Amino acid sequence: MFTHLIVGATFNIGDALFYAVLFIILMWIVKLVAWKPITQLMQNRADKISSDIDSAETARNNAAALEKKRQAALQQSQAEASDIIAQAQQSGDNRRAEIISTAQADAQTLKANAQKDIQQQQQDALVNSKNNVADLSIEIASKIIQKNLTAADQKALIDSYIEGLGSHESK
Repeated sequence: MFTHLIVGATFNIGDALFYAVLFIILMWIVKLVAWKPITQLMQNRADKISSDIDSAETARNNAAALEKKRQAALQQSQAEASDIIAQAQQSGDNRRAEIISTAQADAQTLKANAQKDIQQQQQDALVNSKNNVADLSIEIASKIIQKNLTAADQKALIDSYIEGLGSHESK
């Protein structure tokens, strides 16, 4: 049963040498036709991958630098915003103090003017009451004395009377 395999399995050195030469020629043709393009294709792919990795690294570094710049700009804008708020608050405080001081000065002025007006009105009332008392006193005195006094006499009489009242009130 295995006889036909054994018969066909006779080993011939010439055939082996022929097959070895054919194999070497075939390898040389494969090397020329297929191996060089395949190795070139693999080298190109390796170069592209290396280039992509370098580009990705560069892009990552650029992104990190850009992130740092953005972070610095954000911190600067926050600092500027804080400064603006502080300046606005300071300006508001200054304006408030100015308004308060102006209002206090106006109130003092109004108070002083009101006191002056009150004193003036008191003086006017005192003068009017003096005049009224003087006129009334003159009328009463003239009726009592039945004599008309001169204006200078009347004034002297009234002044002495008022001085007498003032000295009695102070005691």
